[in-house]
Amino acid sequence: MLRIRLRKPGKTAKGRYPYKIVVIEGTRARDSRYIEQVGTYEPTQNTLTFETALYESWVKKGAKPTDTVTSLFKKFKKQNAAK
Repeated sequence: MLRIRLRKPGKTAKGRYPYKIVVIEGTRARDSRYIEQVGTYEPTQNTLTFETALYESWVKKGAKPTDTVTSLFKKFKKQNAAK
């Protein structure tokens, strides 16, 4: 089963991770090889980007987003609706 979840790339200062939102096989480790990147999230600067078409196409193909990614996507949609 495919999952859409957060991935911590590389090593940075503690608590300052710029996360990638990726499509990955559900049985793989969090930081292992992924299929495709669909967005980014940087909590320290509160920046969030999604490639909406890619995200929605993967969900239609059966990829299940984690609870965190689902809430981030809702937040992203709400921010862009206000613009």
